[in-house]
Amino acid sequence: MISIWKLLLAGIGVYAAFSFYVYFMQSGLIFFPDMPGRDVDSTPADIGLSYQNVALVTEDNIRLHGWFIPHKNAIATLIFFHGNAGNISHRLDSIAIFHRLELNVLIIDYRGYGQSEGKVTEKGTYRDAEAAWHYLTRNRGISNERIVIFGRSLGASVASWLASKHTPAALIVESGFTSIPSMGQRLYPFLPVRWLSHFKYDTRSYVSNISCPVLVAHSRDDEIIPYDEGREIFAAAAEPKQFLEMSGGHNDGYIVSGEAYINGLKTFINQYL
Repeated sequence: MISIWKLLLAGIGVYAAFSFYVYFMQSGLIFFPDMPGRDVDSTPADIGLSYQNVALVTEDNIRLHGWFIPHKNAIATLIFFHGNAGNISHRLDSIAIFHRLELNVLIIDYRGYGQSEGKVTEKGTYRDAEAAWHYLTRNRGISNERIVIFGRSLGASVASWLASKHTPAALIVESGFTSIPSMGQRLYPFLPVRWLSHFKYDTRSYVSNISCPVLVAHSRDDEIIPYDEGREIFAAAAEPKQFLEMSGGHNDGYIVSGEAYINGLKTFINQYL
């Protein structure tokens, strides 16, 4: 009997220790600015595109780094919010696709990523998104109805938050999750994640408060964020909305899907611009 109690207490101790770890180390479980590396070691020039380095200052005085990649026959301007790992130099394939779709592109690194200052937080990423929006609308004088907001993975939540605060021409949510607590519960079903989580990134809620057209893109083969998460985001969005089913994994779906992905984006963008 004593041995059973010792095992039970040991199990409770391990469970409590892991719960504390998840609670206090959440930032390190969500943000990966140093993976695969912090250096911005390539630029759009490497794929034959002209670009401008952009310096943004957020409302809390954090200096951000980004690129503006112009298109001489642009039909609109796209703000690109990337995922939780790496930096803007790891998104050249996507920049090339958007350029092919005749879009100007503004891509930024969140605070703490790439050459941007500061330490990343959830609230901070929203402030970073707001700074990107103000740069286009105030500094460059681009009207709301000529701006497409795009976000992939973690960036899908940031993009959805921004679209819920303003009214762009359209929002594209790619490989997104409904919320951090929802994803956490999927990853750790044995933990009370919804109580432990102090991150929200409530994409589903943001999308439900958006009035612009929405495209949700997700792959059935996504090994990190389940397909059902994308379908739930789509269900939460109001009309007009479209769903683009991709193929391939979480980090290469847009490449594996090839022309089907590009044509899906093109059809959506052309319909509403």
